[in-house]
Amino acid sequence: MYNYLLSERSQDLGKLILRIVLGLLILLHGIAKLIGGVGGIAGMLQGVGLPGFVAYGVLIGEVIAPLLLLSGFYARIGAALIAVNMVVAILLAHAGEIFSLGPQGGWQIELQGMFLFTAVALVFLGPGRIAINQR
Repeated sequence: MYNYLLSERSQDLGKLILRIVLGLLILLHGIAKLIGGVGGIAGMLQGVGLPGFVAYGVLIGEVIAPLLLLSGFYARIGAALIAVNMVVAILLAHAGEIFSLGPQGGWQIELQGMFLFTAVALVFLGPGRIAINQR
């Protein structure tokens, strides 16, 4: 059993699980933006002096990038796009919570942090062999 856990096959399976989970969870946010629009994000961007049309960039990070992860087609690029998207989301919507704990003692932005650092890990790990182009 121990040897199997160290094998390339099990590592590729682990990478696939990370890609699928992160891809699906981020894609759900993207679908919500496709349905409901990006008006709220445009307002936040305009509030910090950026043009509102930049909000459509969230669709790259929350629709296109997750599809790259799920397929394993240039998954490292997809993961990097998600990481950038999460940094922007944290700075725009959660900057005041970065150094805060939640009511149960966990990091106030633990979900956003998990998305960000899982994406960063996939940038370094790559998609594994269970992918379209393994890049």
